[in-house]
Amino acid sequence: MKNHVKAKTAEKTKSAEKTGSIEKPKNVEKGKTASGTKAAEAAGKPEENLGFYNPSYYTNRELSWLDFNYRILDEARDKTNPLFERLKFLSITASNLDEFFMVRVASLMDMVHAKVTKPDLSGLTPSKQLEQVEAKCHELIDRQYSTLSRSLLPALRNEGYDLVMNLEELSEAQRDYLKTYFEGTVYPVLTPTAVDASRPFPLIRNKSLNIGALISRRKGEGEKNSVGMTFMKNLQKNGEKIADKISRDKTLKKGTMFATVQVPTVLPRVIRIPSAEEGQMAGVLLEDLIKANLSRLFTGYDVVCAHAYRITRNADMTLDEDDSDDLLEEIQSKLKQRQWGEVIRFEYEDSMDPKLLKILKREFNVNDSEMYPISGPLDLTYLMKMYSLPGSDRLKEKPWTPQPNPVRKQYGDLDLFSVIRKGDLFLSHPYQTFDPVVNLIRDASVDPDVLAIKITLYRVSGHSPIVAALAHAAENGKQVTALVELKARFDEENNIQWAEMLEKAGCHVIYGLVGLKTHSKIALVVRREDDGIRRYVHLATGNYNDSTAKLYTDCGIMTCAEPFGEDATAVFNMLSGYSEPRKWNRLHLAPIWLRDAFVMLIDREIRHAQENEPAHITAKMNSLCDREIIAKLYEASAAGVKIDLIIRGICCLRVGIPGVSENITVRSIVGTFLEHARIFRFANGGREEVYMASADWMPRNLDRRVEILFPLEDPLCREQACHILDVQMADTLKAHVLQSDNTYEKVDRRGKVSIGAQATLMEEALAASADLNDPRVSRTFQPAHKASE
Repeated sequence: MKNHVKAKTAEKTKSAEKTGSIEKPKNVEKGKTASGTKAAEAAGKPEENLGFYNPSYYTNRELSWLDFNYRILDEARDKTNPLFERLKFLSITASNLDEFFMVRVASLMDMVHAKVTKPDLSGLTPSKQLEQVEAKCHELIDRQYSTLSRSLLPALRNEGYDLVMNLEELSEAQRDYLKTYFEGTVYPVLTPTAVDASRPFPLIRNKSLNIGALISRRKGEGEKNSVGMTFMKNLQKNGEKIADKISRDKTLKKGTMFATVQVPTVLPRVIRIPSAEEGQMAGVLLEDLIKANLSRLFTGYDVVCAHAYRITRNADMTLDEDDSDDLLEEIQSKLKQRQWGEVIRFEYEDSMDPKLLKILKREFNVNDSEMYPISGPLDLTYLMKMYSLPGSDRLKEKPWTPQPNPVRKQYGDLDLFSVIRKGDLFLSHPYQTFDPVVNLIRDASVDPDVLAIKITLYRVSGHSPIVAALAHAAENGKQVTALVELKARFDEENNIQWAEMLEKAGCHVIYGLVGLKTHSKIALVVRREDDGIRRYVHLATGNYNDSTAKLYTDCGIMTCAEPFGEDATAVFNMLSGYSEPRKWNRLHLAPIWLRDAFVMLIDREIRHAQENEPAHITAKMNSLCDREIIAKLYEASAAGVKIDLIIRGICCLRVGIPGVSENITVRSIVGTFLEHARIFRFANGGREEVYMASADWMPRNLDRRVEILFPLEDPLCREQACHILDVQMADTLKAHVLQSDNTYEKVDRRGKVSIGAQATLMEEALAASADLNDPRVSRTFQPAHKASE
């Protein structure tokens, strides 16, 4: 596939001119839209000659991502949010940061070690990026703990939740409870590890919470038992030898040794204890209880000091796909190595004894910038577990139940295939239920007229009803093909299990493509009907994951239009047999020519602006960091095209640059749901076109993944997608707007109606569902809010 794509690159622009609804502008020279061409031409030129590729016009990707995490942290600090929602946001910033270190910081470190000096689009070399990223991470973490200690914990105590109590504050009854709990529940599962000649410094697992300690032999112990005394003396002697080896700087006194204990993950991090007051909830942290009882693990020793620490390791996998005979075995092998990569972050209690700190720093081989002293509990991801504490519902947002799809519900007991034949079906999650997607596969699995089911699986849930339905379909004799992307980061192990299960059920399983991730979301059901074979297609911006469909905002369509069916068949033939069709009807694929399709769409708006016709681009996505696309947006802005971008996360584009980006606005919405949909609207001189995609405007999506862009041709589907864009552009509650100084600010609501896009879409979904019970209400889509109001 990879070589096949390369061979087709020269033909793709020519193909683009002939197919689909996109026409190549006459003033675009052949080859000018190929990936990286203009960027490569700009390399080495003086800054004043770089045009729209000037590095000062761009923001570093990693720093922009950290800005996104700051926006999530702002939600944790926002007192208008319910208290437990604020806890959840703080937990999300911590889990996000873990992944950022394991992948992005790890990648920068690898480049620095390899002496890579090539600058990024903002002009920063890897070493400069790493320096600025680490400095910003230190600031972010300080702000996380300031938010916890100064705002959230006091607010929790005011509401009756004192869950991080100091052991010194406990009553006698609470101490007795903890003593019993430790002996009966904690002590049996602890594994203390002392370091001596026979026990070298242990391998510490990635992201595990540990307690490091210095211990010293208590005088007079073991003298009554000569055999025991001899054994313990030998153990002490060995321990002193290795301790001397560890502490080459002689900071440890003779007889003092290092030991470590992993905090067990099988036990709750917060131990609830009897409260002294009625209606209050009290608790202590598991690591504090272990530290207080550490002497129980080292009989005959005094605990000199004990402090918690945590490391983050490089988890960025590099696969040798070209030389691997079995991709499955290659990934399984790499997964085993992930827990033991190079240490890239060392977190520790800021009160840690300097002697203990020196030992850990040396053993983990970290420098000062990779060390993070923490003033508070390490690993704030535990706060997500507190979100489900009893009695906390009053301090949360009201739970949201996805509503029935209004068009699907309109036709009552009519089967889903009949509903789709009446017109394309627009799906908006989590405002509407994910059930139609599950039911498409589930119904197809038992329908005697269904001949084949084909689907791409990137991330699925732990108990996926879609995977179960696929297996059931194969057992029922259907021809089932599933492309399971084994390279989906941090879902590799889950996907391997599903792939093996599907194979055993009789499905034809494809393990992705060499050199490319299949990130497209497409399902095809082939059905025999009275008038012949009909193909039903589902295309979406999000995964076939019924769990995240309740948390992520995504959109999709179901259609049986023949051009989409032909293209869907061609996609799966290409994925399974490397056969590219001679033409595409409606779909635009990466990495074949999706980049060129976007560039031509933007060029078309430029032409309309030059001809004084309506020229406007509204684009919603997760991230924007592709230099060629950004440069093209700058060109469009300079030509007078109005551009509104809704970008949840990374944005390397800068606004407000005179003559470059004065016509561009950027906003980011951070709310209850994770914004994940990709929607693109082009004014096209008054003949508006709307597309949705699985791809962001990132090099990896446009060049290194199999992605799909598809048009919305049904007027009702187009209207609903545009309404989502309009509502988000009107958001005054959760929108953060990018400023010309490259900072984000919340919308100034003075004199404006308070509008929350997610809340508005939830209200509309509820209203649409309720209206279906009233036969007097029109079935035509009726938005409850118009952005122009």
